[in-house]
Amino acid sequence: MVGAASAASFYAPIEKVKKWSWETTWAVAGIFSWVIFPIAVSLLLLPSFQGFYAGIDSSVLMKAFLFGCMWGIGNVNYGLTMRYLGMSLGIGVAIGVTLVVGTLVPPLMHGQFLALFTSRSGGFALSGIAMALAGIAVVAYAGHQKEKALGLRTEEFDVRKGLLLAVMCGIFSSGMSFAIDAAQPMAAAAIHAGVKPLYAALPSYVIIMGGGGLVNFLYCFSRLGFKRELSLKRDLSEPGRVLLINGALAASGGIMWYFQFFFYAWGQANIPAHLYYVNWMLHMSCYVLFGGLVGLALGEWKGAGGRPVRILWAGMALIIVAANLVGIAS
Repeated sequence: MVGAASAASFYAPIEKVKKWSWETTWAVAGIFSWVIFPIAVSLLLLPSFQGFYAGIDSSVLMKAFLFGCMWGIGNVNYGLTMRYLGMSLGIGVAIGVTLVVGTLVPPLMHGQFLALFTSRSGGFALSGIAMALAGIAVVAYAGHQKEKALGLRTEEFDVRKGLLLAVMCGIFSSGMSFAIDAAQPMAAAAIHAGVKPLYAALPSYVIIMGGGGLVNFLYCFSRLGFKRELSLKRDLSEPGRVLLINGALAASGGIMWYFQFFFYAWGQANIPAHLYYVNWMLHMSCYVLFGGLVGLALGEWKGAGGRPVRILWAGMALIIVAANLVGIAS
């Protein structure tokens, strides 16, 4: 739940950054979430940082890195979803799509897709998918109603662009679960090296987030280099006070983004094996719930009227129910 709250809130400080392009802000936040913190935590945990990774089979490292790159594509789209839909609507749609994709893809990969239609657990999973799709439709309608109510008063709010990005986010973000699965030998090696089971998954984040960070940095710096209206040099030439405030806000967002994975791994290590689905249900459900609360607290729906907000909450409730149905199916 702490991890979900951190994930749902990370964009709040990023939204407060002024006089910087979105690409510069996202890259600065990423330096902390994808580079500094994963490496710093592993340096504290591992008796020999270089020796540990040198001892891991290269195929394991490559799979974790490539799936991390896949997740990185989803992560870029997630950030852009927040940019164009806001936190309340963006998290609702993105998590709904992730639920659908994350439930359907594993059975397809393992040749068990038909089991969804012939087993009791499959029935729960399909019910969750249907509920998630209904929730996506409802929150999308809430966004449309918000757009109509606010009209030209919104700066970057764009339902069509945001929904497309949210779908892309849901498809590619599943790379994180594949990456964590591929990195299981690294977690076992960490325990063998003396790392407590509570933190055993954390060293793998250096490789996984390295892949994701590479994709994100390539996107940000390519746009900063080739888009005339964007300029990293101009962003970093702002007065010192602006640089300090913006840097602190972006860093805070990046650190909060990393902590979702830190606390998720911590929670997973504490929950008994036969109740493993509880961790996933709590994380996904609370992610949607806290995202809505944070978005409303930041005034993202101010001036839209009560009806769009009520529709939003109805859609988010459907997605929370969907998360629990898919979790029970596990």
